[in-house]
Amino acid sequence: MDTLKPQDSARGEMAHLGKSVVVKGELSGSEDLYIDGHVEGAIELKGNRLTLGPNGRVKASVNARSVVVQGRLEGNVRATDRVDLKQSAVVLGDIATQRISIEEGAFFKGGVDIQREEPKPEAKVEGKATPAAAAASASGPLPSPPVAAERRK
Repeated sequence: MDTLKPQDSARGEMAHLGKSVVVKGELSGSEDLYIDGHVEGAIELKGNRLTLGPNGRVKASVNARSVVVQGRLEGNVRATDRVDLKQSAVVLGDIATQRISIEEGAFFKGGVDIQREEPKPEAKVEGKATPAAAAASASGPLPSPPVAAERRK
């Protein structure tokens, strides 16, 4: 059995699917998940981290807070925080996230949609917006051009 280190999960809770585990269907949970086996279907881990180990093979749509890929992932990925494609990663599908890193040697075929962070409400003083909020609203919202990236080996 692998020993999990405290830095593997901020809360110390992590489920582990080993190399011999095969799952067909929907996976959902409220803790971080490490997959080194095979999964087909959908993975729903809102607010949590998915790590796909080097032996992991996933054919699924993925929705999580952050995703780290070392193995093979076929399907679209939506991560509210970040996606990390490690050197051994093979990803076929579109990625929507706020931040992404792709190590040299990783294979990625698909599109990338960089999401903006949710705007935080501006502080108000006696019912009036702060000068920064007033300036931002006067200039109007900035258009966000789509970002697409494709990397082939």
